[in-house]
Amino acid sequence: MYGKPTPNPTNPTGSRVVLRWSPDPRCVAFARQELRKALADWGLSVLEDSAVLILSELLSNAGLHAKVTPEQVIETRYFRSSGALRIEVHDGSPDRPRPRSAGPEAPDGRGLLLVEALADEWGVADRGGPGKVVWASLSVPLVRPVERDCS
Repeated sequence: MYGKPTPNPTNPTGSRVVLRWSPDPRCVAFARQELRKALADWGLSVLEDSAVLILSELLSNAGLHAKVTPEQVIETRYFRSSGALRIEVHDGSPDRPRPRSAGPEAPDGRGLLLVEALADEWGVADRGGPGKVVWASLSVPLVRPVERDCS
């Protein structure tokens, strides 16, 4: 569907969200909204700023550079585990993104540098079928119990 997610409810436990998007730039805002919902449901809102920016960069790159046909879609996957959040963007292009240096006046070219700075890890991998998956992971902060003074 153009400009809206196509849900793929593959995980009934709720620790994974899979959505499909057209390459239209307007989809990035919808994808951010869906990630925010998932983070809130998982109690991971503390990761929202970094996670949403990472997703925006990866999904925007896929929409701009993946050269998908109208029949192809871009897929986002958000995974929650006990220690990490993983964000994946799948597309049908074999072209792998690479960070590049951008001059101070360049209007673009900094997205993967932002992803690299914000994520604990990121990378590119092959996937089943044509194309690739670009992924990034963020560590879930350890929450320590609050000590109370009982005096």
